[in-house]
Amino acid sequence: MIIENGTVYDPINEIRGEKLDIAVENGKIVEDADGKEIDASGLLVLPGGVDIHSHMAGGKVNSGRSFRPEDHQRDTVARTKSTRSGVGYTVPTTHLTGYRWAEMGYTTTMEAAAPPLSARHTHEEFNDIPILDKGMYICMGNNHLVMKYIKEDPEKLRNLIGWLLEASKGYAVKLVNPGGGENWKWGGNVESLDDQVEKYGVTPREIIEEVAKVNEELGLPHPVHLHCNNLGQPGNIDTFVETAGLFAESLGSPGNYETTKEAVEGSKNRLHLTHVQFNSYAGESFADLASGAEEVAKVINKNDNISCDLGQVIFDDVTTMTADGPWQRRLHKLSGNKWNSHDVENEVGSGIVPYEFKKNSPGNAVQWTIGLEVALLVEDPWKVFPTTDHPNAGPFYHYPKIISWLMDKKARNDTLEEISDAASSRSGLGSIEKEYSLYEIAVVTRAAPAKRLGLENKGHLGVGADADIAIYDYNEDDIEGSFSKAKYVIKDGEIVVREGEVVKSKRGKTLCVDPGGEMTDEMREEFSKFYTLEPDNYPVEERYLPNQEVISCR
Repeated sequence: MIIENGTVYDPINEIRGEKLDIAVENGKIVEDADGKEIDASGLLVLPGGVDIHSHMAGGKVNSGRSFRPEDHQRDTVARTKSTRSGVGYTVPTTHLTGYRWAEMGYTTTMEAAAPPLSARHTHEEFNDIPILDKGMYICMGNNHLVMKYIKEDPEKLRNLIGWLLEASKGYAVKLVNPGGGENWKWGGNVESLDDQVEKYGVTPREIIEEVAKVNEELGLPHPVHLHCNNLGQPGNIDTFVETAGLFAESLGSPGNYETTKEAVEGSKNRLHLTHVQFNSYAGESFADLASGAEEVAKVINKNDNISCDLGQVIFDDVTTMTADGPWQRRLHKLSGNKWNSHDVENEVGSGIVPYEFKKNSPGNAVQWTIGLEVALLVEDPWKVFPTTDHPNAGPFYHYPKIISWLMDKKARNDTLEEISDAASSRSGLGSIEKEYSLYEIAVVTRAAPAKRLGLENKGHLGVGADADIAIYDYNEDDIEGSFSKAKYVIKDGEIVVREGEVVKSKRGKTLCVDPGGEMTDEMREEFSKFYTLEPDNYPVEERYLPNQEVISCR
């Protein structure tokens, strides 16, 4: 295949809108090839999109589907010659999930929170989601053995984390409200980095620092993926900045926030802070909720080892779902909506609550401003990635709307005029003049997330890269429409989308790592005591990964 005369944006290779030909052979980009020609004259050619954080597969997601039958009725999609039928507006069924991402030009997505005990089910859903390459982040912030070994022995902890990733066929380490999920089993939570975790004698600070240290020692391709404590609570910007300070090379002088000399000296560990919108709240209550985006941007701007994704609010119906069980109970109480709460044995909890972000709600309006503020105030686009924390702040297929807000100040201002005045009085979004360029959009939706994930064959169009390519009929007067339906999407060298419609459904790859680690006699004894599953039945068998790609650790 040869894609001819397209206007190419490829930030990893520093290509900024040049008219180039792209050659494809055997699923890879090559110097030259013969075969089918695609005339891309006047069209925009980008690498396939990479989503660094989304909840789209596994037990929690499947529970969300069954918990919301009304969501099925809202959006039903008939089968075509190339696709299966599907349902679900905020939590689509598996096949529909793959189709919708592909139609927008995305070819790689990462499931953001999987308990190792239920990883087998997540892989079953991965196998059912077509087209996309996928990987999962493994929850470890409230794991019984992780907390036990933090207290006992760093060598045991290193072996355990390596083994959990290997056994689950996972990709990265995820920490969700570290320590808070365990305390929730006893009706509590943690409110500071130095609160004690019941029964274990460890703190959130110790969990974050020790697991991050092991993450670097194992050479994992992605940093620790951290969901901070106190998510969703007014005033949590303090917790965010203090947590970032554990990894910061410098915080400058951001108000009263300080970090310790020891933390600065030990700050070489990488960190990814996820859905920062939910952790960027100033104010003392929801009545005076205000944006803390400027402080978030200061942290990211001053520290090259720290990155973030947005969790951008969309004014729409959503299904919130997270391993942060105590927050979900609080949201249930605040909203009055139905609530699902669940524990995965010794590893993690979770909750599900339907919600609607409303334009006339002062709190929701301020939340909407925060993600965009962060994206516009962070100076280096290689460190900030647009997400909706799907389906928590909005369905993923609203990404084109986020792109339009980032690229067009008028589009932002039009929305500001439609929503509560609190959005203007309690945030600085309206005063920000910056508009993203097409090159910067290619950075934040393709090149940067691929690079941060350590996916050397993704996010670019250089020789040797996977032939994952999105081609758009771009109209600067309709940015959202342009990115909603791709003209062509090519996955592993095959056309899977044409004129915004899926024309071929193929299996993508499962991305995983192999950092080493083994089941010890002590671990075996702990499993036999406390798990319902025998230790030999815990690891995911190879048959669940018919098309896997193992990404090397550093």
